[in-house]
Amino acid sequence: MVDESSDGETPWSQSVSAVLERTDVSLGDGLSADEVERRLERFGPNELREAEQRHWAEVLADQFKSFIVLLLAVAGIAAIVMGDVVEGVAIFAVLVINGAIGFVTEMRAISSIESLQEITEIEARVRRDGKETAVPAEDLVPGDVVILQAGDLVPADLRIVEPSKLQVDESALTGESVPVGKTSDPLDEDVPLAERENMLYKGTYVTRGSVEAVVVSTGPDTELGHISASLQEAADEQTPLQEKLDDLGQKLVPFLLVVATIVLVSGWLRGQDLFLMIETAIALAIATVPEGLPIVATLVLARGMWRMADRNALVTNLASVETLGSTTIICTDKTGTLTENRMTVAEYELANGTVEVTGTGLETEGTFEHGGEERDEPQDPVVREALEVGVLCNNASVTEQAGETETAGDPMEVALLVAGLKAGVDRDALLESTPEAREISFDPSVKMMATYHGSNGGYRVAVKGAPEAVIDSSTRIATDDGTEALSESDRGEWLRKSDRMAEDGLRVLALAQKEVESTDDPPYEELSLLGLVGFIDPPREEVRATIQRCQDAGMRVVMVTGDHAGTARNIAHSVGLVEADDVDVIEGRQLDDPENLSQEEKDRFVNASVFARVNPENKLDLIDLHQTVGAIVAMTGDGVNDAPALKKADIGVAMGQRGTQVAQEAADMILRDDNFESIYHAVREGRTIFNNIRKFVLYLMSCNLSELLTILIAALLGFPLPLLPLQILFLNVVTDIFPAFALGACEGSEGIMDRPPRDPQEPIMTRTHWTELGLYGILVSVATIGAFVAAGGMYAGGLETEEAVTVSFLTLAFAQLWHVFNMREIASGIFRNEVTENLYVWGALGLSTLILFGAVYLPGISLALRTTPIGLDGWLLVFGMSLIPLGVGQLEREYRRRVGTPALWSMLEGMRRN
Repeated sequence: MVDESSDGETPWSQSVSAVLERTDVSLGDGLSADEVERRLERFGPNELREAEQRHWAEVLADQFKSFIVLLLAVAGIAAIVMGDVVEGVAIFAVLVINGAIGFVTEMRAISSIESLQEITEIEARVRRDGKETAVPAEDLVPGDVVILQAGDLVPADLRIVEPSKLQVDESALTGESVPVGKTSDPLDEDVPLAERENMLYKGTYVTRGSVEAVVVSTGPDTELGHISASLQEAADEQTPLQEKLDDLGQKLVPFLLVVATIVLVSGWLRGQDLFLMIETAIALAIATVPEGLPIVATLVLARGMWRMADRNALVTNLASVETLGSTTIICTDKTGTLTENRMTVAEYELANGTVEVTGTGLETEGTFEHGGEERDEPQDPVVREALEVGVLCNNASVTEQAGETETAGDPMEVALLVAGLKAGVDRDALLESTPEAREISFDPSVKMMATYHGSNGGYRVAVKGAPEAVIDSSTRIATDDGTEALSESDRGEWLRKSDRMAEDGLRVLALAQKEVESTDDPPYEELSLLGLVGFIDPPREEVRATIQRCQDAGMRVVMVTGDHAGTARNIAHSVGLVEADDVDVIEGRQLDDPENLSQEEKDRFVNASVFARVNPENKLDLIDLHQTVGAIVAMTGDGVNDAPALKKADIGVAMGQRGTQVAQEAADMILRDDNFESIYHAVREGRTIFNNIRKFVLYLMSCNLSELLTILIAALLGFPLPLLPLQILFLNVVTDIFPAFALGACEGSEGIMDRPPRDPQEPIMTRTHWTELGLYGILVSVATIGAFVAAGGMYAGGLETEEAVTVSFLTLAFAQLWHVFNMREIASGIFRNEVTENLYVWGALGLSTLILFGAVYLPGISLALRTTPIGLDGWLLVFGMSLIPLGVGQLEREYRRRVGTPALWSMLEGMRRN
């Protein structure tokens, strides 16, 4: 069995034989089936413990963690205690419906995330009982011998035993975008993770070569598992929307207490029975609570979540939908988000000038511009030789299958093959005429690679590598007239050319060749330098326009990348993130000591747009700096090392295609297409949702206020109740909800992204909205009392008849329905606006009208609500009085549109002071 006494030792500091002995395994035979079963039982499956984060019971409980919901529950209990069982049951029915909608929506999101993760489930090739076999990666155990090839994902933490030309992309874990070479030699015990050249870590993948390795850690014991566990321990904070809705609910409590007290005292002073007035006050308070608020908010957020999913943005938390709308800063990584994440040959720097290459990514169509001429295939012999060396000294592959281009190998080697195909240089065809006879694998110590190819009775040696290494090994330079001697000053000039290319944001390799008689001749002596080749990860086509739209919307986009400053500066300029190509780039090391930063440095960092050489800790510090000054920060990421920053940001945005499982677990939103443009659409949807929430909150509360004022005015004037408690509940739960939900489905005005983000501290109801609330509440209640009084003169029974109460009930109901048109934007027109053009609004009005007719003419409902038919005169009175609030409201909004809202409220404030 695995030696438990040595569990604390580091496998990278041990020799291969010591690791095999420690894990008690034979490299040639692997583990036996019985031993695998025992170890699987001991160590558990090789999977992360993400499922415990979002258990269905926890999701269900989260739906009821709201002050508004608590307030409704108290109101429901009070109604039942006071004998209004129907009202109490109705309130709890609303809470159940609200919880069910939120529960189903969030479980749907969780299911979608699990589906994304299932796509990444892999099999591992292992040696067991002396035979190679494929097994599910979750069945791996410490001691398993794993065989990996180029393109394979690393399924667990492995100690390398026998590598062959091995390179691994560890960007998901370390942030280093260039594949790293690997070895089997033991290392120092304190070597950092990014420099453990004899280890392979779960979540990374092999870009080149092959390897046999032994599993040393699985599941939660892997580096990936450690990061995942630390994220699970972090507590999620409330989103701004949750805080604002709870704050709104808390503000209702003192208001309800004051109103209830007024009704109680006024009735008692008039000689009414004290117990009856207490019951009336409690009933009034219950009726005033906006029963429809949580259910409509949940429905609107759910609809926003589904609309975002259609735009490839999967939101994992319901309330996070709105938070996007208040985003002020988008911190985005570069590779794969702003760029295509595909290396492309951009230029060749040769002795006779620069050759620029067009075409990006895997496109095999492109041109070569040299000396002012643009050709499909270069005619210059030196260019041709450089292309051939790049294709020959190469272990990658590019194939076409079913119309899809598939690649394997180092990204820069793939780019060299694609550049060759653009010029008609095919590797397979070239190898037929100059077959490979020997390969000297890339050696990190010499930073070069070489291949020998049979040619003209001898061998052509093709070399590529780091510019400084190849230039130092070269004694001649290729020109149009053959080769010339390369002096020390020439070498210095070529190194300066390499530096200039790097400063322009290019990754640079040098190419060289020579002719030898034997494959035993040394590869890196007396080389003829062909030139330099520059690679770029090209920006996505749509990114420039999207960044401009973000800036027009008042959001700052900040690039945060692990690449060097030159690359970051070049990409930032090419995508329009900065105007000048000499912009100041902040390097991550400048953020290493955030506690001792001066105020001047903090201001500089907060206003900077490009950060390079950034590590995971730097990202956390950068988020802190922005949040300290009140910004709402969205952070993108895909790697394991991005997960803490995704968790800390107000909105963490993970990539769905290339993102790691840990990053997706930490994020609030996952981009299924890895496209930066999807963030813009999500922000627009978030802004629209907040505006819609504000509309229906104002609508619902003004409707409820009108009910309260109607009863309060009647009580103060000594009138009988013009509305019965069950009638009020009927309006709140049935008719009010449909128009409110329709308001939540508004598409949003065309100019919603032409204005800056709202202040993150701005409440849902500002002072202006509270003033509007009072105005609308008074208008509707006065119209209702007026109809009630007028109806009292129409019927023989006077104000105490059911007909008069029915008239006031219907007047209030239809006044509230027409009131939905008062929710239009101030800047929009009376007849054409986001409300009148919303088909859901017209559907809601039609449905609510049918329900109201049913409330009067259907026996069962009319009996419960104590309504009665009112005749033509009664209906004319209802429609006449109910249209008054709409007319006055439209005049008020039109006046504000023409005069301006600030001028109107300044005038009202002056009147109040006088």
